[in-house]
Amino acid sequence: MERIFSGVVTRATGSWYEVSTDGGTIRCRIRGRLRLKGVRSTSPVVVGDRVTCERDENGDHAIVAVEPRRNYVIRRASNLSKESHIIAANIDQALLMVTLRQPETAPEFVDRFLVTCEAYKVPAVIVLSKADVQEPEALAAFRAVYEAIGYRVLTVSPRTGEGVDEVERLLAGKTTLISGNSGVGKSTLVRAIDPTLDIRTGEISESHGKGRHTTTFSTMYALAGGGQVIDTPGIKGFGLIDIDDGELWHYFPEMMRIGRDCRFYNCTHTHEPGCAVTQAVMQGEISPMRYESYLKMLDDDDKYRK
Repeated sequence: MERIFSGVVTRATGSWYEVSTDGGTIRCRIRGRLRLKGVRSTSPVVVGDRVTCERDENGDHAIVAVEPRRNYVIRRASNLSKESHIIAANIDQALLMVTLRQPETAPEFVDRFLVTCEAYKVPAVIVLSKADVQEPEALAAFRAVYEAIGYRVLTVSPRTGEGVDEVERLLAGKTTLISGNSGVGKSTLVRAIDPTLDIRTGEISESHGKGRHTTTFSTMYALAGGGQVIDTPGIKGFGLIDIDDGELWHYFPEMMRIGRDCRFYNCTHTHEPGCAVTQAVMQGEISPMRYESYLKMLDDDDKYRK
């Protein structure tokens, strides 16, 4: 292999990075100065990054440069942090896996993830997981809300096989981020699509009703049927970052369709007279659940945004 080469990061542990190259997978560290370029992210190099690497005289490899990212999915690193955590980069689509029970995915978590995908131009698909243990009426109500907005919503159950083929077709030939809370069945779904992959799966904690973490680090896997999936550790919270209050509503597609009819051009859609958005909420044209998520994002994240 040449001394300088390029590739795609397929696994990121924070200390070591696996880079897929024409000559195989190479284990690399980050060159020290790469960390010191004022990157606010806790993850200067992430799965999906296209990187330049260098081999030194001792045969060790280091990532020395990261190509500009086409897109990425980002969240606030923690509830008390202003740093960001980039989950993955250069992806064709994101699958957000959701369960309405065992465990329950909070509606606000769903909406925060979708807002981030809208902001960073990542097409998002919602996957309602563990369909065999969900209430049919709840599944139908959830689907109705998000399909009315324009999101594609798939219902799957790896245990019964429902929807697995549809997800497999969706993944073919694309690089897909699969994300969601712990315990929603991300790894189980990927294993159902490609049983040859060595992905750990786990059970729900009986005492807390929440998922145990089974994926420790984000990893990109090549699917036997074509395409790649990025399996991520379960995410508990999804804080927004670098989205101003005044532009937040731009990432709610249903508000964007109606907001142009507000009396004031700078309407915040919270209290102003003549607000078309609040009127649409009262008339049932915009989901009250989604609107509540919008208000919580304005309130909870304001002190963290820059």
